[in-house]
Amino acid sequence: MKENLITVRNCIIRICYKLIVRPTLFLTDAEDVHDKTVRFCQFFGKYNILRGLTSLLFFYSNPILEQKIRGIKFSNPIGLAAGFDKNALLTDILPSIGFGFAEVGSITGESCDGNPKPRLWRLKKSKGLIVYYGLKNEGCERISERLKNKKFRIPIGTSIAKTNSKDTVETERGIQDYVKAFKCFVDIGDYFTINISCPNAFGGEPFNDPEKLNLLLTEIDKIETKKPIFLKIPPDLSEPEIDGIINISKNHRIDGFICTNLTKDRNNEKIIDKIVPEKGSISGKPVEELSNNLISYIYKKTRGKFIIIGCGGVFSTEDAYEKIKLGANLVELITGMVFEGPQLISEINQGLARLLKKDGFSNISQAIGIGCESKS
Repeated sequence: MKENLITVRNCIIRICYKLIVRPTLFLTDAEDVHDKTVRFCQFFGKYNILRGLTSLLFFYSNPILEQKIRGIKFSNPIGLAAGFDKNALLTDILPSIGFGFAEVGSITGESCDGNPKPRLWRLKKSKGLIVYYGLKNEGCERISERLKNKKFRIPIGTSIAKTNSKDTVETERGIQDYVKAFKCFVDIGDYFTINISCPNAFGGEPFNDPEKLNLLLTEIDKIETKKPIFLKIPPDLSEPEIDGIINISKNHRIDGFICTNLTKDRNNEKIIDKIVPEKGSISGKPVEELSNNLISYIYKKTRGKFIIIGCGGVFSTEDAYEKIKLGANLVELITGMVFEGPQLISEINQGLARLLKKDGFSNISQAIGIGCESKS
C-alpha cells in the first residue's frame, strides 16, 4: 500500500511539473530560475514544519538501497552533484527531498564572481544545460565559517577547485589555492572531491596532466584527514590520459573518481538543438554515454580498487541503474532534476528498489559492475 501511494504521489507531482511548472520556469532566464530556487529551498530548510512537508512530498527510503562506503553510511545511492549548491546553503533541505548524499561547491581558495553573464543556457531538445559559471562561489573561508560545527543529516562532500583567476594559472599558485580550500574543510563534511576538470575556469584544466596532478596530490597528502578523497574528471580525455590519472592516483590518497564533469565537445551527436552558444560546457543527456563509457573503463581497469561515482545524463531509474551495473557505487545528478522535476530522486530510488528485487539482489552493492562482468 505504501509503495502504491508513493508511486501515485510521484506521478501527480511529475504531471504537474511537466505540464505547469517546467513550461513556466523555462520562459525565464536559467540562472535567474536557479538563484530563486536556491533561495526558496534555503527558506524551506530553516523550519521543521517545512522540512516535514517536503519529506511528505518527496522522501523515499528502502533498506535495499543502503550502503556503507569507506566508513560512510549512504541511505540511498542518489546524490546532488556539485554545481547546484555552490555556497552550501541547502544542506538542511536536501535530505527531505530524498537525496542520499550531496556535494557542495565547487569551493575555491578565494571568493569568485565567476564568468560574465549570460552563463547558463538550456538545450531543450537535447535535454542538457550549457554551463559557463566559472566556479562562482563565496570562497573557502566564508563558506567553512558558516558550516563550522554544523551537523548534517546525509553525507556531505566538499568539492574543491582552484580559484578562477589569472593569479592561479602558475602551477605552484594553483596548488596552494587547492590546499587552502582543502584545509578549510578538514573538519567539515564527510568526503572531499578534488575538481580537476572545471572546463570554464581561467587557464583551463592543467591538473589533468599526470606530472602536475602528482605535484598537487603530493601536497594534499601532507594534510591530515581521515576523509575519503575523490577526483572529478572530465569526459573528453583519451584512454592513455585516463590511464595516467589512474596510475598517479594509485600512488596517492585517492579513494575514487567522479565520472564525469561537463563535456566541451560541440560535435556530440546527442546535441540536436539548432542554436548552441559557443561559450561554456554541456551537461545532461549529451554527457550520458561519455560518462557511462568512462565508468565502465575505470571499473574494468581497477576492479574495485577505486570507488566510482557516476554523474551525467541521469533522467530515470534505468539511467541510474545502468551506471551502477557498469561499476558506479553511487550516482549524482542535477540536469535530470531540472528537466524531470524534484520527484525524480524518489522515482529513481523506488525504481531501483524494484529492479534490484526483480534481478534477485538483496542489496544494491551486489549490482555494482554486474553489467561489465556479464560482458567480459
